[in-house]
Amino acid sequence: GVVEACLLHMLKRRAAGFLRTDKVAALFTKVGKTCPIAGDVCKKVQELQQQVESRKNQPSGQEPLKRQGSTTSKTPVLTPQAIKHIWVRTALIEKVLDKIVQYIVDNCSKYYEKEALLADPVCGPILASLLVGPCALEYTKLKTADHYWTDPSADELVQRHRIQGVHGRQDSPSKRPALGIRKRHSSGSTSEDPFAASAREYVESLHQNSRTHLLYGKNNVLVQPKDDLEAIPGYLSLHQSADNLTLKWTPNQLMNGTLGDSE
Repeated sequence: GVVEACLLHMLKRRAAGFLRTDKVAALFTKVGKTCPIAGDVCKKVQELQQQVESRKNQPSGQEPLKRQGSTTSKTPVLTPQAIKHIWVRTALIEKVLDKIVQYIVDNCSKYYEKEALLADPVCGPILASLLVGPCALEYTKLKTADHYWTDPSADELVQRHRIQGVHGRQDSPSKRPALGIRKRHSSGSTSEDPFAASAREYVESLHQNSRTHLLYGKNNVLVQPKDDLEAIPGYLSLHQSADNLTLKWTPNQLMNGTLGDSE
């Protein structure tokens, strides 16, 4: 969105197109006539738009059959935000946005007024050079607009439990907390509690791995085991594997490693 605002700043009406509502598309199309890199992006965007349109017009019942028959050509699922910024987004993912902006800066007199940002002898080249870094990245998974308001990761929540549960102990925040719950027998020897083993396995599952994917985690979820018992706070998490979804809950005491004599 910020890049689009820079590209649209004081764009000439002829370059933007008199009747076109999508001025960014008009700019990329016009630049693509003389810049081969921008021309390739135009073709890529047109293909994506055609795939999105065909996906909209296709009946919902036929889509699974098409996926089963053809595993190589999958129609990309684009969010409304991605479709809104599809031109800049495609150029960014194809790692050519910086080159296109640099070409526009070098030929700014064709497309922009004299007071435009990209026509400025300092600001224009700076914008093109700033885009070199983002264009060097691999965008395998883009963040959504609501990622700022999601709960903390499971790793962070477990570390918080560990720090709060064991007073006076300074754990390294970079290390994964271990559940050191041991049951002492009358002989004086110690052996690992089976509950501790299952708890350790549970904490291991909170971290992303190849088998399960943590979809959601929530701290201090109250569960009441029986009517006459007080509600117990614990950690609730939803995991996804290849076959099913699993809902897990573990008391805070067990997460902290301070089970003691509790049942």
